[in-house]
Amino acid sequence: MSLDVKFGVSTWLWTSPFNSDTLSLFPKIKRMGYDVVEIPVEDPSLIDINKVKAALEENGLKAVICGAFGPSRDLTHDDESYHKISLDYIYTCLKIASALGSDFFSGPMYSAVGKARLVSPDQKRIEWDRAVTNIRKACIMSADLGLDLAIEPLNRFESDLINTAEDVMMLIKDIDHPSAKVLLDGFHMNIEERDIEKAIVSVGDKLIHLQVSENYRGTPGTGQTRWDAYKRGLTAINYNRAVSIESFTPEVKELAGAVCMWRPLVASQDGFAEEGLQFLKQWAQE
Repeated sequence: MSLDVKFGVSTWLWTSPFNSDTLSLFPKIKRMGYDVVEIPVEDPSLIDINKVKAALEENGLKAVICGAFGPSRDLTHDDESYHKISLDYIYTCLKIASALGSDFFSGPMYSAVGKARLVSPDQKRIEWDRAVTNIRKACIMSADLGLDLAIEPLNRFESDLINTAEDVMMLIKDIDHPSAKVLLDGFHMNIEERDIEKAIVSVGDKLIHLQVSENYRGTPGTGQTRWDAYKRGLTAINYNRAVSIESFTPEVKELAGAVCMWRPLVASQDGFAEEGLQFLKQWAQE
């Protein structure tokens, strides 16, 4: 059975941070055959909404807005000033998403990426409760704009709070707000999930975005990923939104260091995008 999905790609595959120069990628992304472009918002001040909107319309692309949660954007920090910084950033990203016609904002918004420590059960509960309280605030903001939040689990090396589909569904249950939804990322799932199909089914209609790459963060179809399990899981929940390639380039040193990409994974980033999309289209139709 074929999947009725759209295909997207993150501009992180080529460059960082997103700014007006990044718009030069849009004609190429469309020419390759993509429907959706993921826009990572590292610095909101670099996003010229009018220019981005015009470029999206000119190239017939839809936008997905993704957050970048560095050390200062941490809803579970002991210092509450970090919570305000994070919520202000999330609100800004929500406004960007709304202006660009997206219906959600996505990312691992519960804490800073790379915050991975062995903490006591008491500290874990404190940070969990902070995440629940603060993401609920973010959900209220998103609902006021008619948007959802797509919360992304990360692997154990990048977060000690939310690693699996089970974790994120527990968080959503505690948040108890209809705008709290899920983004699943295949790279993290390939590390953390025992059963990809069951993980996807367990999220069900809360899943509003799926990011993919190979198990080693390379081109889809060139590694050990169980694409058959993804297909069965997505089919079971009637998933009909975007399947989007997210990976990175070692040429952007700061971002490559953040995701521990120490060597080139492909001969060219364009080849990554073209061959990955070709594989995904065939996979979706098989």
